[in-house]
Amino acid sequence: MEKWEKDLHSGRIYDPGDPEVAAEQMKWQEKMYDYNHTRPSEGEKRVQLLKEMFAEIGEGCCIEPPFYANWAGKFMHFGDGVYANFGLTCVDDTHIYVGSHTMFGPNVTLATANHPMLPELRYKCYQYNLPIHIGTNCWIGSGAVIVPGVTIGDNSVIGAGSIVTKDIPANVVAVGNPCRVMRELNERDREYYYRDRKIDWDAFDGYTFVGKAR
Repeated sequence: MEKWEKDLHSGRIYDPGDPEVAAEQMKWQEKMYDYNHTRPSEGEKRVQLLKEMFAEIGEGCCIEPPFYANWAGKFMHFGDGVYANFGLTCVDDTHIYVGSHTMFGPNVTLATANHPMLPELRYKCYQYNLPIHIGTNCWIGSGAVIVPGVTIGDNSVIGAGSIVTKDIPANVVAVGNPCRVMRELNERDREYYYRDRKIDWDAFDGYTFVGKAR
């Protein structure tokens, strides 16, 4: 591993404007350009490009263009069946981990990079990076922003427009700015899918909810 890549993943302050870093990053940006200019009918081409771009990407993943990422997914790890609606933006200067069957609404931002508060350091554009971990079967609502170093537990729902600045546990609904846990997922969620609208379980055959048969 090159020194510049070690700097990205060390959590220490470094200079992202290093010419070697910029040159390497450009190669990955070119791949992302190709991905974002595929036609809707070119599903197989998109799958192949994602395999080239991402550190890891599972089976059955779908990322709707446009997709934006500093490194085009070079440090991103997706499980199986991850879906991202239009406009997913990933500041993937270090690793982003997303569990299987997680969904992202439109215009979600996952940002691993941060800058020092000290003006003298920020004037030089120095930065540091902290990884993001998102669990299995999560739903991240439209316009949510997840900042460096955050972990979101399995099955949790992040409300639209939320700014997630701290870790969120598993099996909860969390909303707001800053994002806070509103409630735990519970038995009522097995009966109602929205307010007073009941789930028609007869419409599902062998359906499994959060790892448990109904």
